[in-house]
Amino acid sequence: MSHNGFSEHLMYMAVLQNLKTLRLTGRPWWLALVACSGAVVVGHFLRQLNIVLNPLAWSSAEIISALLSFTIAASVLVRYYGTGNRVSLLLGLTFGVTGIIHLSAIFEFYDHFLKHSEQVRVPVSWMIGQTLLGLLLLVACVINKWLPWPRDPGKNVVALSAIVISATCLVAATFLLFPITPAIHPHSPTPRVWELLPAAVFLIAAVALNRAKENDGFAFDTALVWVAGLNVMSHLIASQSTRLLDASAGVAELVNAISYIVLLGATLLDNARLFRQVRTLAISDSLTGLANYRHLVDILQSELERSGRTNRPFSVLLMDLDGLKKINDRHGHVIGSRALCRVATILRLNSRSIDTAARYGGDEFALVLPETNVTAAEQVVERIRNCLLADEEVPQLSISIGVATFPKCGVTVQQLLEFADRALYTMKEQSKRGRTEKRKRS
Repeated sequence: MSHNGFSEHLMYMAVLQNLKTLRLTGRPWWLALVACSGAVVVGHFLRQLNIVLNPLAWSSAEIISALLSFTIAASVLVRYYGTGNRVSLLLGLTFGVTGIIHLSAIFEFYDHFLKHSEQVRVPVSWMIGQTLLGLLLLVACVINKWLPWPRDPGKNVVALSAIVISATCLVAATFLLFPITPAIHPHSPTPRVWELLPAAVFLIAAVALNRAKENDGFAFDTALVWVAGLNVMSHLIASQSTRLLDASAGVAELVNAISYIVLLGATLLDNARLFRQVRTLAISDSLTGLANYRHLVDILQSELERSGRTNRPFSVLLMDLDGLKKINDRHGHVIGSRALCRVATILRLNSRSIDTAARYGGDEFALVLPETNVTAAEQVVERIRNCLLADEEVPQLSISIGVATFPKCGVTVQQLLEFADRALYTMKEQSKRGRTEKRKRS
């Protein structure tokens, strides 16, 4: 892994650990109770303020929430196609629907709630969108247990789309067909008592998500708990709103938008991690973790260009593990694979940060040594061979190594590899003759 990639990995793990630490801190019930009570107190304080929000600002907030929903949906769907995680697919579809509901809320607002008589009614679109999100967060906790895994990914999309559409229709029908429209009672201790319904749903979802096991260690899974918790606070604050555009309603909308931002940030972190993993897999060998042949050729080409500009040498070692077929036949392929990994480990231990160790193919390895002349390369060869001799693990391993140095041995990738290959097989033949003569003497 490169230095930049390692730094990015450490940064990601630090953010993820902070999220998990915050999550663990929130596990005691008393802390959740304090947070909920605090939200009600804040809402009650805001209720006393004689502040009326600009309708244009409220519309802008709805547009921002809709854009955040669509962005989350797109990012989470990318995560689904990268991981196959069905919770991601479910929530991606859910946020897509939630974004549409946020946009429809603007039309509902201008159509009905600019009338003074309608200022004492809760926006139905707000209730539908939030209740739907809370219910589907609950479904996300149990989806992998309830829904069987189809082999065809397309069936996953169809099944989860059906769940989201059915839940949307059910929630919408409940609020639209209910004989009593959600009303605001300005003189009641809880003016918007209907807000307690989605608050309760989000609270149950937060508890269920907090208890769920984290199998993949993604920030997305940890952030879901905080999204549910923030939405609980949002609805508790909104429950103290005495009119549509007062301070409590505005802060509730703000907390809701913050929950979206938290989830979007976690999703983007996960996607960055996934893209880095895909890039690493594309340039590394799956068994040994070393660079693969394609990456080796790219590194050699870069070194040729750099050394051509600086007129400084570099060397490449080409190595062949002796007797891998015999190891496989005698000890089995598992031990043979282990032998390859042992060689890879020794190459890593004997490489500088600027060197590149690679699996050339089969039982062959390569090591690119920038700023290294032939004498220094020979010293590396001896160090590698001595490390193998000192390795006490059975079976005992040995390798043949050929050295090629730029520009003495070649000025192209092909010339250098061919020269190193010839040197390798010369060394292998010498080793065979030495073992044959030793057996004859004995």
